Amino acid sequence: MIALEGVSKRYGGQTVVDDVSLALGGEGVTALIGPNGAGKSTLFGLVGRLVRPDAGRVTVDGLDVATTPSQELARRVAVLRQDNHVAARLTVQDLVEFGRFPHSRGRLTVDDRDHVERAVAHLGLEGYRDRFLDELSGGQRQRASIAMVLAQDTRYVLLDEPLNNLDLRHMGETMRLVREMADVLGKRVVTVLHDVNSAAAYADRIVAMRDGRVVADAPARDVMRPEVLADVYDTTVDVREIDGRPVALYYG
Repeated sequence: MIALEGVSKRYGGQTVVDDVSLALGGEGVTALIGPNGAGKSTLFGLVGRLVRPDAGRVTVDGLDVATTPSQELARRVAVLRQDNHVAARLTVQDLVEFGRFPHSRGRLTVDDRDHVERAVAHLGLEGYRDRFLDELSGGQRQRASIAMVLAQDTRYVLLDEPLNNLDLRHMGETMRLVREMADVLGKRVVTVLHDVNSAAAYADRIVAMRDGRVVADAPARDVMRPEVLADVYDTTVDVREIDGRPVALYYG
């Protein structure tokens, strides 16, 4: 389990995460939603040790994130950042192999190569393994990044805005892969999403933030209610049932 206990983070005089206590990783897919500046990505960074808290404590399976060696933490939590800048002249194979670094320290064993091959096959990247990343479309690069995360073979997977800059087809494809991570591979995925309808369609649980605090935390369907979304986004949101699923509509 990932646990945040009274966690706060400030930048200058602004508090961006405000005394948050939360347990994550109990469900297959948990989506963090909320308006810009709500604290979603900062919370994500606190769990992945990309950001250090000013107060409180974050643990992963009882291990304190602040003091656990990086290699040990990376065997439990895989992190795919929104600004996942990697060298453009890396090949897909190189990138996926990098996911094994916490285990291999750069010297791949037979077991490491098996994990890489399974990840490449699961993402359907066999025909792209020798392609450079800057030769791929945005959707193909995202698949390669997810393959790297899968090759890392962790219980917990953190995805920060995995739908960024993707078209509708690749958004759907990416969210189906996220769902497969949980349902087929047994991962516990925590993902930051701006698209509330993607969260409703694919997540088991939605945690909604506003002004650095958690304002809703419930099964996805229970958060997809007009009064809850209005409180999260400070605007009128209509929710309709389409093919048995709640869909949020906003007309401006």
